[in-house]
Amino acid sequence: MMHTSHTSTFTQRMSTRHRLAAALWTFTGRERPPFAHEPGPGQESVWDYPRPPALVPDTREVIVRVGGVEIARTTRALRLLETASPPSFYLPFADTQRDAFVPAAGSSHCEWKGAARYWTIVAGGVRLERAAWSYDRPDAPYEALRDHVALYATHAECTVGGERVQPQDGGFYGGWVTPEVVGPWKGGAGTGGW
Repeated sequence: MMHTSHTSTFTQRMSTRHRLAAALWTFTGRERPPFAHEPGPGQESVWDYPRPPALVPDTREVIVRVGGVEIARTTRALRLLETASPPSFYLPFADTQRDAFVPAAGSSHCEWKGAARYWTIVAGGVRLERAAWSYDRPDAPYEALRDHVALYATHAECTVGGERVQPQDGGFYGGWVTPEVVGPWKGGAGTGGW
């Protein structure tokens, strides 16, 4: 769940560049839009997550399997919480089967975190091209993402606290949908401006 005190401290460390980028967005986590679902007890709305995003630790056990082979198990995940998106889970590389992650071609740039590199996952006779990403030199205040990897839940079996993860709609974003998260969230048809 989102921790307000940690989120406030994290947000205070945002650069001027991040604040200017946030000003370009309509939704920034300060007010839910009328179409947002109301969270129930123990749930959190993606519309309450901040922009720029917050990075918070999550101690629930995260397990990832590909082709029936466990490639990650950790209780040291970091959740990236950004307005309108289910959290992305970043797992310490130290808690993965590192040889399952093969460098992939290409890169991308996040306005908040900086330059990302991609990884192909190879395990259990399955090859998932560009199915994971990481930040070698993440921008401040996201330095904690160094030596962590995130992956798309689309073709991997991912669980958080024993609950099966559903992938975020659309295939572009890497959010993990867990039972405590309510939306709607960006990624599906008609959500491009969110």
